[in-house]
Amino acid sequence: MGVQKIVKEKDDMAAASEQISGKKFAFVGVGVMGGAILSAFLSTPGVDRSAVTAVAEDGAHVAGLQERFPGVSVVTDALEAVTVADALVLAVKPKDVETVLETVKPAFAEQLENGYEGATRMVLTVAAGLPTSFYERRLGPVPVVRAMPNTPAQIGLGMTAISAGSAADDSDLDLAEAILGASGEVIRVPEKDQDAVSAISGSGPAYIFAVIDAMAEAGVMLGLKRDVAVKLAAQTALGSGKMAMNGMASTPVVPPSTLREQVTSPGGTTARALFELDKAGLRAGFIAAAQAAWDKSRELGGASDEK
Repeated sequence: MGVQKIVKEKDDMAAASEQISGKKFAFVGVGVMGGAILSAFLSTPGVDRSAVTAVAEDGAHVAGLQERFPGVSVVTDALEAVTVADALVLAVKPKDVETVLETVKPAFAEQLENGYEGATRMVLTVAAGLPTSFYERRLGPVPVVRAMPNTPAQIGLGMTAISAGSAADDSDLDLAEAILGASGEVIRVPEKDQDAVSAISGSGPAYIFAVIDAMAEAGVMLGLKRDVAVKLAAQTALGSGKMAMNGMASTPVVPPSTLREQVTSPGGTTARALFELDKAGLRAGFIAAAQAAWDKSRELGGASDEK
């Protein structure tokens, strides 16, 4: 199992290196999430920092980005950055996307006029709630890959789901995976599933933090020091998540329900605790929370489709 994992990781790194070789990248939006993705991307084997351009909000932010990402070109003109890039990584707030697209549209218009000869420029967007059709209506039939990352990408343990727009193909998805791979796990899903992804993994870190906080609070109530209680809860969540991932990758698959049963002895302390959680509506609460997040994501997406 361990050897297979090492071989897979080496194969993934080799594939990522092949995808990014000789290409140029423009990162527009290098705040918390965009900066995390860029930082992780720069650690990918084969990345040429001189082939990466970051777009600063204004002149006051240039020096800070140059210090944070040495070797990366930093400019304030998004069109300048995108014109020479093979991929635009767009990580601005959803409300700012339309302004950026209007700025960079000439670069894509020129590409479309040339029939893509000598150019394969694509858009990789991590803006929440905006469908690929939103970009296609403004830029034309250009390759767009929509991504839904989550905040653990900041430490290389993110979970990102990607979907292809109508003009994107497998090569565009491969390139998106190469860009995002160093930030954590990447999976491909149909775009219709992105609202569900947002409800589970996108908002999921907040659910887990709430669980950790609640477990720690319970520990404090039982007499533990707060720092001890938080460490116990956080490490338990981390280890349990890893076991769940390993279980789903096993042959045969070991689902989380089986792992839960392995911890639960008949008539024991864990069985009693789970009984109380069921009475409190834990499972129903998570399902209701996910449904609410899904509804809100669809609402945001529907609002963008009307524009």
